[in-house]
Amino acid sequence: MAGKFELYKDKGGEFRFRLKAGNGQIILASEGYKTKTSAKNGIASVRRNSAVEARFERKETKSGKHMFNLKATNGQVIGTSESYESESARDNGIASVMKNAPDADTAEV
Repeated sequence: MAGKFELYKDKGGEFRFRLKAGNGQIILASEGYKTKTSAKNGIASVRRNSAVEARFERKETKSGKHMFNLKATNGQVIGTSESYESESARDNGIASVMKNAPDADTAEV
């Protein structure tokens, strides 16, 4: 099963998207957008920028876990990962986004 973007409206009325891997695990989540069009533009930006490894910002949380942000060419964060126990797990998450995002379909949920 291929990866997919899920576009949805949160409880606060903002539009968000998440990228799920083929196994159904969420590998990237967006910020909130005021309009559906803006969220769709965010998905297009993830598709473009996920092909460039340098766009992934690797970080460590205050609790010592590992995560990453995907940034657009202007430096704005367009997606954030979950927290991972190890650097290698985080790096596998990045590889999964790079593999799944460019061709992922979008479903409104």
